Amino acid sequence: MKTGQPQTVSYSLFEDGKWRLYLGATERGICYVGSPDASLNELKEWTDKRLPQAIMEENNQLLGPYKQELSDYFRGRRKSFTFPVDLHGTAFQKAVWEVLGRIPYGETYTYGQVAELIRRPKAVRAVAAAIGANPVMIPIPCHRVIGKNGKLTGFRGGLDMKQALLRLEQSSLSCETIT
Repeated sequence: MKTGQPQTVSYSLFEDGKWRLYLGATERGICYVGSPDASLNELKEWTDKRLPQAIMEENNQLLGPYKQELSDYFRGRRKSFTFPVDLHGTAFQKAVWEVLGRIPYGETYTYGQVAELIRRPKAVRAVAAAIGANPVMIPIPCHRVIGKNGKLTGFRGGLDMKQALLRLEQSSLSCETIT
């Protein structure tokens, strides 16, 4: 980015089957995946908070590769993402999000396990808050974190989406063992 020029957050609406999400990206990579059926205002509010000097601009072409990988994921043809991610958060949040990115496809961790992995075993509530603040849900798979009792817990995309994503990953793994 050239000095003196405001950063641009490019956005586009991703629609695939029942999923309708706004995506945001900077020149460094995807920075935001919106909640299902949320308006563009959700992305705007996040941008205003995290990148207050940024200019928002619709750019379907730039976000095309991100949309394709998400579409492949939703169809069970992709287990990881190759596009760059541009995370904006605190050092603690980024540490938590980095651990989320290492949770294998089709597996789940508890909040306590994530806290252990960042070497902050007593910070389970802070870990949960950082997970809840994850701006890039799905590529940074916060849906793979569950309660210690095995129950599904909060998810910005809603528990229906969390359950659908976990089911998708389990069915993709089941299909692999059959073939």
